[in-house]
Amino acid sequence: MTTRIRLIHLFFFIWLLLIIARLSYWQIVKAADLRAQAQQQYSTSLILPASRGEILSSDGFPLVTNTENYLLYAQPQLMPKDFATLTKLSSALPASDSAAVAMIPTSHLSWLPLARDLDAQTKAAVAALHIPGLGFESQPVRYYPEGSSSAYITGFVGQDAAGNPVGYFGLEGYYNRLLSGKPGRLLEQQDAFARPILISDQDRIPPQDGGTITTSIDRTLQYLAWQELSAGIQKYQTDSGTISIMDTSTGRILAMVALPGYDPAHYASYDTSLYKNPVISDFYEPGSTFKTVVMSSALDLGAVTPASRCTICTGPVTLSGLLVHDYDDQYHPNSTMADIILNSDNVGMVGVAQKMGRDELLSYIRKFGFGKLTGIDLQEETTPELRPDAAWEDVDWGTAAFGQGIAVTRLQLLAAVNAIANHGLYMPPRLVTRITSGGTTKDLPPPPGIQVISEKAAYAMTQMMVNGVNNGEVRYYKPAGFVIAGKTGTAQVPIAGHYDPNAAIASFVGFAPADNPRFTMLVTLKNPKNGQWGSTTAAPLWFDLAQKIFRYYNISPHPN
Repeated sequence: MTTRIRLIHLFFFIWLLLIIARLSYWQIVKAADLRAQAQQQYSTSLILPASRGEILSSDGFPLVTNTENYLLYAQPQLMPKDFATLTKLSSALPASDSAAVAMIPTSHLSWLPLARDLDAQTKAAVAALHIPGLGFESQPVRYYPEGSSSAYITGFVGQDAAGNPVGYFGLEGYYNRLLSGKPGRLLEQQDAFARPILISDQDRIPPQDGGTITTSIDRTLQYLAWQELSAGIQKYQTDSGTISIMDTSTGRILAMVALPGYDPAHYASYDTSLYKNPVISDFYEPGSTFKTVVMSSALDLGAVTPASRCTICTGPVTLSGLLVHDYDDQYHPNSTMADIILNSDNVGMVGVAQKMGRDELLSYIRKFGFGKLTGIDLQEETTPELRPDAAWEDVDWGTAAFGQGIAVTRLQLLAAVNAIANHGLYMPPRLVTRITSGGTTKDLPPPPGIQVISEKAAYAMTQMMVNGVNNGEVRYYKPAGFVIAGKTGTAQVPIAGHYDPNAAIASFVGFAPADNPRFTMLVTLKNPKNGQWGSTTAAPLWFDLAQKIFRYYNISPHPN
């Protein structure tokens, strides 16, 4: 008997241990999962969207703001459920919401969403019915007052895979987390039959609105740039075009326009290829505008002076077995460096590159920011990579001296030429100047500049560019009385290992007033049909816009 009792005791002891272990597993190991499952069974929640932060221009006017749409909800236990009342309510709402109204008589919920994204007029019509048990929650919707003219700056708000609002491209994408804020939530408890527990608490966690950002965009300059580019594309019959304007001393972007564009409020109606900003995403060969970068580098290195003479400018030059010509097959023996810029001499620029040497030339190209991101606060910036120095053949770095065989973005070129305008100090381009969030405001100073060439070299290059404007082909379009530094470019478009004979990108880059620059500007036009060259298309457009900027800035011409 003693042995049998011991066995029974042992059996119950082991059984007790198993029960304790199993209870420990459910109450300790699986506690969080069970708690979550239970909460899903006895509670329901509705996400309350946060108001997305605004994007402002430099004068505080909204480039992006919100309009108020509304969520209509019902509290069925408080509502009259007669046929006449429900019919009046249904007729005041869009037809797509009639099914939700029909659920009211049978609903056990204490809070039932009926219609989303109602405009103010529909909300007023429903409120005028004075039906007890109805209420509204604000649902902010993105509104773009400047429309397509600022689309490449702002980006747009779409939805992710879960249907949540998300910023894409431009500032909306780059600052999405800051602009989004935190959504709120409405939580109520229900019994096993999905009926509301009326004595339980109804928790409403209010949403936290997103932060607001202020940009350096000048609305007047943005509109003028858009207006001039629209007219220029029509006049010169181009496929597309861009205008970018930078504040010379700070690197702040004052205007950035590209056409064709899209309306960010109706982005889904446009081809997705239009979403990326070509100023920061498209690569192109800069052509002769790049000569400013190479020549200023040679001046800084001491490889040449403005008065140095070209010793190879008598005709075409051979690089890696290939002949390099001037664009017009006109040659200028014994040219000075200033003459090379004035005549946009390709062979002369090859001579400049040879005096620098490959390694020094490529080092300066990298100093000026090519081959890496500028860091601008727009989401989709990309950059073409530069090959390792050892991979550059003679023909590669020789033709790079006049902007062929090297790819850049328009913003990289604008920032590089701006360094020449800014006494050799490279200023990283930026857009946002101030962030307001959670009741606090933070001003964002420009990033520190980088001295890429000396003031002396920058001054000498500026004088060469002024000479090119005053005495070159563009002199006929220059506004009288103003000192402007600039350079034209007409770049071929590479395709499938060769250049398209029917395609070109005409451009003009410059800054003004040259003796104390207020702005640096780049104009590019793709495939102009009425005039192929930068000097006859992009340059006139640049000067027309500059004339308006002078008036806007109240800059007077010098007396003759």
